[in-house]
Amino acid sequence: MRLLPERGVPREEHLGSNLNRLMDWDTARIFLEVVRCGSFRSAAERLGQSINLVRRRIDDFERQIGATLFTRDVHGTRLTDEGSLVVSAVERMEAASFDLLRARNSVTQTLTGEVRIAVTEGLGTFWLAPRLVEFQQACPNILVDLHCAMHSADVLRHEADVAIQLSRPVTLDVKHVKLGRMHVMFFASQKYIETFGTPKNYEELIRHRLVMQFADQTGAKEIFESWFPGIAQQDLLVMRTNVSSANYWAVAKGAGIGLFPTYAFALGSKLVPLDIDLRRPFDIWLTYHPDSNRIPRVRRLIDWIVESFNPVKFPWFRDEFVHPNDLKLVYKGDPLINMFEGFSTESP
Repeated sequence: MRLLPERGVPREEHLGSNLNRLMDWDTARIFLEVVRCGSFRSAAERLGQSINLVRRRIDDFERQIGATLFTRDVHGTRLTDEGSLVVSAVERMEAASFDLLRARNSVTQTLTGEVRIAVTEGLGTFWLAPRLVEFQQACPNILVDLHCAMHSADVLRHEADVAIQLSRPVTLDVKHVKLGRMHVMFFASQKYIETFGTPKNYEELIRHRLVMQFADQTGAKEIFESWFPGIAQQDLLVMRTNVSSANYWAVAKGAGIGLFPTYAFALGSKLVPLDIDLRRPFDIWLTYHPDSNRIPRVRRLIDWIVESFNPVKFPWFRDEFVHPNDLKLVYKGDPLINMFEGFSTESP
């Protein structure tokens, strides 16, 4: 009986049992992360794994490839010529895996399933999360995975379906929309003002103590060096933190003066805005994969996010600065959720 010709890859190109089989995509993904990060340590932090585990997976990968892919030194990792060839192949694997994900997501055309949002910690905690109740009431069969962090997510590599960030995307292959502008200025608690007084200008401000949030998207280091040239951080800062919530409560309890977006005042913050001529605008950007727009549940969430940052409806997201004391005069919408209700800024 004559056998039908085998479809697909020719038999002689199949990996037989006598050949080394490559590990699954997860190991190849770890290899690609080391390449992109430039070191095992950075890749481990990015992947949320231990550095020893990453090293073991790469060692196994090299053994199965049958070649040394990296040279290691104190400065990190450097690809060998063989490693460069493997990178090209793994990148094709990555592209194929993304195609498979998009194909899977496109199969379901109803408003069900999971949508992943990556957003900065402050916007996610204090602005977006309370509003997600509205979205879930309208779309009860969509699971929203809200990931709040201060580093940008790569939507091209499907780290999130949509990302909200404070820097304009530089990758041409992603779709991006400017949602609005966040205005940051100095605030202090009433308790701090009663104890140390209210600085009225720059010269008085530098005699006070500050609290600042240092994270990837806050630009705090650049802000500090620009606003306070020649002053060491330890001479002006009483506290540094990497999260918005800790930053807020430290200032609210009177630890020092801090930088906050004006929308915090609109959400019920009892902090007092300081009229010092030092303010910083941050444009707020929404990014998503070009193909994600064709998935109904992702499209619905994108539309909802855009409306949630509508500068016409929410004046604190306008391009022009609106003083916190004037927000009640220009905001005409429904009452906002008080994010600080039930919490006192006074000491017990």
